[in-house]
Amino acid sequence: MNSILIIDDEAGIREILQDILEDEGYKVYQAGDGFEGLHLLKTTKVELVLLDIWLPRMGGIDVLKELKKTYPELEVIVISGHANVDMAVNAIKLGAFDFLEKPLDMDRVITLTRNALQIENLKQENKSLKDQLMVEDRMIGSSSSLDEVNRIINQSAGSDSRVMITGENGTGKELVARRIHLNSNRRNKPFIEVNCAAIPDNLIESELFGHEKGAFTGAASQRKGRFEAADGGTLFLDEVADMSLSAQAKVLRAIQEMKFERVGGEQSISVDVRILSATNKNIAEEIEQGNFREDLFFRLNVIPIKLPALRERTDDLDELIAYFMDKFKKEGTVPKTITSEGMAFLKKYSWPGNIRELKNFLERVNIMCNEQEITLDSVQTYLGEQDKSAESGPISNFRDLKLNEAKDKFERELLVYYLKENNYNISKTAQVLGIYPSNLHSKIKKFDIEVKK
Repeated sequence: MNSILIIDDEAGIREILQDILEDEGYKVYQAGDGFEGLHLLKTTKVELVLLDIWLPRMGGIDVLKELKKTYPELEVIVISGHANVDMAVNAIKLGAFDFLEKPLDMDRVITLTRNALQIENLKQENKSLKDQLMVEDRMIGSSSSLDEVNRIINQSAGSDSRVMITGENGTGKELVARRIHLNSNRRNKPFIEVNCAAIPDNLIESELFGHEKGAFTGAASQRKGRFEAADGGTLFLDEVADMSLSAQAKVLRAIQEMKFERVGGEQSISVDVRILSATNKNIAEEIEQGNFREDLFFRLNVIPIKLPALRERTDDLDELIAYFMDKFKKEGTVPKTITSEGMAFLKKYSWPGNIRELKNFLERVNIMCNEQEITLDSVQTYLGEQDKSAESGPISNFRDLKLNEAKDKFERELLVYYLKENNYNISKTAQVLGIYPSNLHSKIKKFDIEVKK
C-alpha cells in the first residue's frame, strides 16, 4: 500500500483529498503546514506528497526545496490557485512532478497521483535491482590483495576523481567500475559503458561525442554520443588503450574542459561526467611505443586500481567456489562440492581466464556433471573442454610453472593416476612405480593426495 502525505492549511481540502485517496486504496497522512509535514516525514515513510503552494509560516516553495534537498527521490505534486500558477510552474522547475489547480478536479487528482506513484515505484524497483546487483556480483574473497582493492573502491567512490582500473581479462574490471558508480553520489544517474575495442576507429568519435545530420555517409539524423548520455552520471571507457590517437586527443580535450562538439557540428556541448577507465594492456609499454598519449594517461590515472589475477589470490578460491556453486545449483538441491584432489588441482591451475573462466567452469559442471561431489577426473575433463583452444601438447599443463613446480605437478598427477588404476592399493601402486611403499606414503602426504578406502 502506497502512502501519501497531504500538506495543506485548509482542513476541508485535506479531508476531501484523504477520503478520495483512501477510496483508491492509499494510506494517507495529513499536515496543516510545512513544519508539521517535514517533522512527520522524519518518522513516517511516504511515497508521495501533495503540497499546497500557499502555506502559513513556511511557504510551499520553501517546503518543496527542503523536501528535494532531504528526500530527493520523493515525488511531489503541488496544489495552486488561479492566482499563483506561475509559482506552480516554478515549482516544476524545482523538481515537482506536476501541479493541481484549485478548484480541484478529482479525476485529475487520481490520475496524477497514480502516475506519480508509478514513477516512484519504478525508482524503488530500480534501486532494489541495483542493490541486488551489488549483492550478487560483489567481489568475493578476503585475501590481502582484494582487501586493498576494496579499500581503494570505498575510499574513492564518493569523490568525482577519475579512476583507471588495470588487470588481465576476466579479473572483474567492469564490476569494479559499477561498484564505484553504485557507491557514488551519482548512483541514481546513468552508468554508460563504452567498449573502445569493439568500435571501429572510424566510428569511435561519433560513438563518444555524437554526430550531426549529414556529418558523414549514413548519418541520416542527429545523434547524441555517450558523453551526453552519461551527463550527470558516470562514463566507463573499457579497453581505453584500444582507442585511436585521434579519438584520444578528443577525449583528452573533453575531459579537460567537459565540453565537446558533435562530429560535423560547431556548437559546444557542456556535460558533467565522471570518467572511469579500464585496460588489460601495459600502459607504460603502450606509451613508450607511441600507442597511447601520456597526457591522457595522467588525466585518467588519478586513482589507479590494479586488479590481481586469480592465480595471485588462490586463497580466495574456496570462498569463490562455494559462492558460485550455490549460485548455479539446481533449484531444490544443495550446492555441489569438489573433492580435495579436485580442489588441489584447481589451486595449482593457472586460470588464464581468471574469475570469468572460474565462473564459466563452475556453471558448466553444475549443468553437465551428475556427481554431487565433483572428482578430479571431472574437474580435469570440464576444464579441458574450456581449454581446447589453449596451447596443446605434453607441456600444456606446465607451461606457466617454474621447473620445480612443474616436476611436483607432474609427479602428483602420475601418483594420482596409478593409485586410481590400482584401486588405491599402496603396495601394488608402489610396485608399479618401482618405489618402496614407505616412499609412496611420504609422497602421498607431501602432495596431500586423498586415498580412497
